[in-house]
Amino acid sequence: MSFKRIVFWAHLIVGITFGLVILLMSATGVLLTYERQIIAYMEQRAVDRTPGAQPLTADEMARKVLESGAQVGNSLVFSNADGAPVELSVSRRETSLLDPYSGIPIDDAAETTKAFFGTITVLHRWLALPGESRQAGRAVTGAANLGFLFILVSGLYLWWPRKWTWRVVKLNVLFRGNLPTAKARDYNWHHVFGIWSLVPLFAIVLSGVVISYPWASDLVVAAFGPASPLEAGRTAQGGPQGQQRADGDPVSLQDIVATLKQAEPAWRTVSIKLPREQAARVVVTVDTGNGAQLSRQKTYTVSRVTGDVLGVSGVDDQSPGRRARVFLRFLHTGEVYGLPGQTLAGLASLASVFLFYTGFALAYRRLIQPIFRRRSLNA
Repeated sequence: MSFKRIVFWAHLIVGITFGLVILLMSATGVLLTYERQIIAYMEQRAVDRTPGAQPLTADEMARKVLESGAQVGNSLVFSNADGAPVELSVSRRETSLLDPYSGIPIDDAAETTKAFFGTITVLHRWLALPGESRQAGRAVTGAANLGFLFILVSGLYLWWPRKWTWRVVKLNVLFRGNLPTAKARDYNWHHVFGIWSLVPLFAIVLSGVVISYPWASDLVVAAFGPASPLEAGRTAQGGPQGQQRADGDPVSLQDIVATLKQAEPAWRTVSIKLPREQAARVVVTVDTGNGAQLSRQKTYTVSRVTGDVLGVSGVDDQSPGRRARVFLRFLHTGEVYGLPGQTLAGLASLASVFLFYTGFALAYRRLIQPIFRRRSLNA
């Protein structure tokens, strides 16, 4: 048996073994394509807008949340979308939304939408298995990710033409009409969807392997170093935020925000780390991207005595390990490249659904149909 034949049968066996799980992950990946935008839109709709009402200033909102139990070091995140709720961030996993006009928590903002995407996410990650069974589900999806990686690499090897002439190559890169049989159509579709989606699918699957397996994550650490975050609020001019005190009335948070908005006209969100009372400094992060792009984020340390910027940190100040981890995390969803990246990832996931269908159809005709034919001949 030739090496190419061995690769073909390995490709077929791995595809049959993990096909249903890959189909589920691909279909749920399609549904999750625009999760971030849809949730943001539904959260905006949850705000009760009164005509002529003005949103609270950053200082008023900070006082409201501190009086309600928020802690120094929590963050207030303001969006540039008109009437969008303000986010109070306690940690990466603990956030709440506030009415921008009253500061009152909006407990049910986009609740149904978030529940829907939450269900799709747990299906995608661990097959929606409950409790301790999640580890088993995660093991299955992780193995399917590895299997998919092999399918992509072996598929490229099998696709690779012996002669690179347009006459030969176009047979497997362009859809062909008027094919004589369904088998010929499925064969053509399988190759076309596979080759056009190969690069984005490879990026999605490879990053998925890093997310799924500690050993893969350790390889990233070995290559780029640990993912230690930037210590926000530390500058060359002095110590951490709040170590010094401002004499007299400090510069208002609203004035600081207005200054930074003017400095970053393409801003989308401004995040203020709640300072101690009379703190000499405040740390503000301005994001001109979608929240998943480190290169679009800058963290300013601003004096509350003078309003001057004491220091600016950006992506180059992050450790290589953190940059690599964040890049791979959002490469999986395409968000690292913004809306075009999300769209490409969604289309690649949709192509993967067709790869499953055509692959299984071809496998059925190769392995199952001959059995029925032999039985009918022997009957």
